[in-house]
Amino acid sequence: MSAPAEGAAEPAVTDWTDQLLELDVGAVAHGGHCVARHEGRVVFVRHALPGERVRAAVTEDAGGSFCRADAVAVLVASPQRVEPPCPWAGPGGCGGCDWQHAEPALQRDLKAVVVAEQLSRLAGIEREVTVEELPGGPLDWRTRMRMAVTDDGRPGLRAHRSHEVLPVGDCPIAAPGALLPVLEREWTPTAEVEIVRDAAGEVHAAELFEGVRHPALGSGTAHEQAAGREWELPAEAFWQVHPHAADAVVGAVLEGVGDVAPGACTWDLYGGAGLIAAPLAGRVGPEGRVVLVESDPAATAAAGRCLADLPAVQVVRGRVEKVLDGLPGPPAVIVADPPRKGLGRGLAGRLAEQGAERIVLVACDPAALARDVAAMGEHGYRLDTLRAFDAFPMTHHVECVATVRRM
Repeated sequence: MSAPAEGAAEPAVTDWTDQLLELDVGAVAHGGHCVARHEGRVVFVRHALPGERVRAAVTEDAGGSFCRADAVAVLVASPQRVEPPCPWAGPGGCGGCDWQHAEPALQRDLKAVVVAEQLSRLAGIEREVTVEELPGGPLDWRTRMRMAVTDDGRPGLRAHRSHEVLPVGDCPIAAPGALLPVLEREWTPTAEVEIVRDAAGEVHAAELFEGVRHPALGSGTAHEQAAGREWELPAEAFWQVHPHAADAVVGAVLEGVGDVAPGACTWDLYGGAGLIAAPLAGRVGPEGRVVLVESDPAATAAAGRCLADLPAVQVVRGRVEKVLDGLPGPPAVIVADPPRKGLGRGLAGRLAEQGAERIVLVACDPAALARDVAAMGEHGYRLDTLRAFDAFPMTHHVECVATVRRM
C-alpha cells in the first residue's frame, strides 16, 4: 500500500469510548443487545429494547464500523419494559442476564426473531419461529452455574465482557438453595467454583484452580430425573441447566426422529450420560443399535452404568471427528448435540455423507445451528421441523432442536 501523499490528512480514528449518545433503538441482534445507528456507525446497545429512545454510554470502541454501549437512561420506554428483579442486572453489573428489563413474553419473542434471522442470513431459510415457554417461570431455574472468586476469597459473578468479579449475596435465576452453602465459605482467590443443585435438592460444589478440580461440597454424585428414568452421574458431567429442559429436548428429538424400524442402527453423537440414547433404544428395540459417542470419560462412565439395562446401547468414548469413520452403520437416524460452536462445515458434511434419512440437531446457539443446517443443505438435506425452547430465561440463550431430511 502506498503512503499518503505529502500534506494529505491522516484517516480519522474514531473512538467514542465513555461518550453519551442519544439513540433510537432498532431491532434485536444475536448476543443480548439491540442495534442502533449514530453518525453512520452501528451501536450495539445492551439494556435497551426495540423502539426505545435511550441515552447510552459507549463501553467499547475499537475504531471500526461499530461500537458497544449500555443504555444508562431510558428517554422513551417500551410498554413491555419492566423493573429488573436483580439489582446487578443493569449497566456495569453482572453479565449473566441480558433481558431482565423485558417482560418474559417479549424475551421469547426477541429470541424467536434472532433464531429466524440467523436461519435467513446464514442458511437462506425463511421460517417463522416460536420460542416455547418451559414450566416454572423466569426465575429460580438455573441448577448449574459457575462463579468466580475475588482476590479476597469471595465468590461472585463476572461483569459483562470483563474479568471483574462482582461479589453477590444471591442470584434470582439460581435454583433455590443452590448458592447459600457456597456463599457461606471462603474460596481460593482467583479460582472458580462449579455449582450443581440436582433434582434431589443436593448441592455439589467444586473449586477449579490451576487446572485442578477440588470437590468441596456434596457427594459429587448428582441424581437427576428425565425421560422416565433415574440418573446418577458425576456432578461435573453435562446435564441440561433448566430443570424442565431435559424432558423438553428429549420430546422434541423423538418427534424429529420419527418412526424408526425395529432393529435399525442410530447414532447419538455428543451423547453425554445417555439422556437421548435411552429413548432411542426404546425406538429401535433390543435387536437394534444406538451408538452413543462422547469424549468426556465421566459422562461415558455414567452412561455405561445408567444404560446397563439397554442392550441396544453401545458407548464409544472419543471425539466424534476422530471415531466417526469406525462407527457401525449405516445409521438410519443421527442425533447430534455438539458444543456451542456447532458441528462446523467439515463435520456437518461428513455426517450428511452417512446417508441417514434424518439428522436431528440440538443447539444452544442459533448462529451455529444455521451454519450447520446450511452445510448439510450442500449435501441434499433440507430443514424439516424446528422447535425452540426458552431454557435460559432472562438471558439471550435459546435451546433449539432442528431436524433435516434427506431430499
